[in-house]
Amino acid sequence: MSVRMVLMGPPGAGKGTQAVRIGERFGVPTVSTGDIFRANIKGGTELGKQVVEYTSKGLLVPDELTDRIVADRLAQPDAAAGFVLDGYPRNPAQVDALDEMLAAADTELDVVVEISVDSAVVTERMLRRAELEGREDDTPETITERLAVYAAQTEPLAEIYVNRGILAPVDGLGEIDEVTDRLVAAVEPFLAG
Repeated sequence: MSVRMVLMGPPGAGKGTQAVRIGERFGVPTVSTGDIFRANIKGGTELGKQVVEYTSKGLLVPDELTDRIVADRLAQPDAAAGFVLDGYPRNPAQVDALDEMLAAADTELDVVVEISVDSAVVTERMLRRAELEGREDDTPETITERLAVYAAQTEPLAEIYVNRGILAPVDGLGEIDEVTDRLVAAVEPFLAG
């Protein structure tokens, strides 16, 4: 079954974990801007160096750079039948850029899932992730900044997708399998037609 999906939610809500599970469930690639950025940072690429200039301060990577990366990834053959976008779009300008990419491919989104989790739980998860994975970008200061940026820039996107009739809210608290089951149940009605 094909699906063209965006996963949104605050940093640490479990988007990355759920994106991989949903991609596998539906047989489509997971496109994570964060993973693409981290791979470039680790590889010491020019893109990685540009990304570090922003992420080390808790800032988001500029739209132009992010849009180019996403457009390039969605143009790959494995994404032709569908994809799960994790971490994109993050603001109204990126919504417009994604709309243009999809229109150029004569397609559109099926569903946008908003995973909601309490900010205290998110902070605890991200600090634990920083310890386990050695993620230097997950410090208490950058977490606070990233949550504030999410609330100001990304959270309002939910209204755009509600107005389009494609937003599926999902509670992100609980065991990973429980959240996956809730997510699949929330998405299926959007794929029936």
